[in-house]
Amino acid sequence: MSAQLNLHAIRSALIGTRFAAHLNLFPSVTSTNTLLLQAATEGAAEGTIFVADEQTAGRGRSDHSWHSASGEGLYLSALVKPSLPLRDALLLSLATGLAAASAVEALTDLKVDLRWPNDLLLHRKKLGGVLVETASETGEDAPLRYAVIGIGINVHQRAFPPDVAALATSLDLESTTRTSSREALLIALLRALDLELTHLESRSDANALLARFAERSSWVRGKRVHVPEQRGYTGTTAGLDSRGFLLVDADDGSQRTVLSGGVRELAA
Repeated sequence: MSAQLNLHAIRSALIGTRFAAHLNLFPSVTSTNTLLLQAATEGAAEGTIFVADEQTAGRGRSDHSWHSASGEGLYLSALVKPSLPLRDALLLSLATGLAAASAVEALTDLKVDLRWPNDLLLHRKKLGGVLVETASETGEDAPLRYAVIGIGINVHQRAFPPDVAALATSLDLESTTRTSSREALLIALLRALDLELTHLESRSDANALLARFAERSSWVRGKRVHVPEQRGYTGTTAGLDSRGFLLVDADDGSQRTVLSGGVRELAA
């Protein structure tokens, strides 16, 4: 098992960010997102972080499970209260993906690919994922009351369960010259996320954020994909719209907007 996380050292390294004062470490939980969503309804402060050594019921998008073995990965959730309307909530996922990619690349020799809207990939295998769950008043123009950002990154895994072994990877499996501790990765991730959120809240960086995501992702343009929604269709990705949704030039000649995840690459 990897080294235990040092709460005092992490807090000290996060001074000056929104996350320094409310950092909580747990040996084992069902799901950090589930617990933090409950804490949010009970008035938890912005910047509250739940980090677990192990999740017994980790969750991804569309109720997919997330393999969360003890001490092998980084499993955390962050409570944020950005000044954003519900219609712009997708930007939180994109910003978090950028932050996670930056953190990984700062500590390793690896180059992360971002699969819209929420996956971190290395060599076409899944390294990590983002799950953003929000609460707001009714209506797209209503402001977000809060968002819980869940992040899972595979760090020390050397093997995976049979059902995901062909699809998943970890930093230890991929990095050839440098290794990363979970503690260093957590610090780098939260510092990068704080910066991304600050830019996003300024509202001057939304277009720049979309451009940076598109530049970092091989999936945003020119990727042959299958999209399961709208009865399923195939096509070629054609960029992001102004709100961050993926555009696809479908094979039937129409251009469609993808509203949820699940986009998968077509075999060559």
